[in-house]
Amino acid sequence: MDMKKMMKQAQKMQMELARAQDEIKDMTFEATAGGGMVKAVALGDMTIKSIEIDKDAVDPEDVEMLEDMVLAAVNEALRGVGEASSSRLNSITGGMNIPGLM
Repeated sequence: MDMKKMMKQAQKMQMELARAQDEIKDMTFEATAGGGMVKAVALGDMTIKSIEIDKDAVDPEDVEMLEDMVLAAVNEALRGVGEASSSRLNSITGGMNIPGLM
């Protein structure tokens, strides 16, 4: 394969990766815990957009359970971001490990 063709393919892959990263950044990922009593929404850039807590989940006698539900919902939402990112980027790179992408 000649160098010019390889460079052209690399540039195309770079543009596709940039487009995919922009798409992922704008996606939202929702997760719940405690049977829906806590809901977390994460954005594709790994930030938390919102957390909703049902008033019935608030028990002053058991704050630890509420904390656990919040952590579970947040971690699950962020896991969704990671899985979507990996899947989308792997589809472009063909599974090649490119440092700095993830």
